Amino acid sequence: MPFECHFTGKKTTFGKKRAYGGAKLSKGGFGLKTTGITRRTFKPNLQKMNVELTDEKGVKRSKRVYVSARAIHAGMVTKPLKRKYGYTRQQKAGEDS
Repeated sequence: MPFECHFTGKKTTFGKKRAYGGAKLSKGGFGLKTTGITRRTFKPNLQKMNVELTDEKGVKRSKRVYVSARAIHAGMVTKPLKRKYGYTRQQKAGEDS
């Protein structure tokens, strides 16, 4: 399983960290110069959670996938029911729609 959000597609990106040195122009120097460039990674805030997904046939299945915090906050994620019984109001609402 790749380190990527199932819904938004967010994944690790790469960039550079730059170090600067040198005296200011106003202080009689020649300004800032790049003294070092290092590669670094930017990782998204991914959470591993059980999610209810529908496949090509329209069957709902629960699967454990990586989900970004933004997708959770935006409401893209629907969690599966924890118990088979005891959620009659939610089950009836699901049958009506």
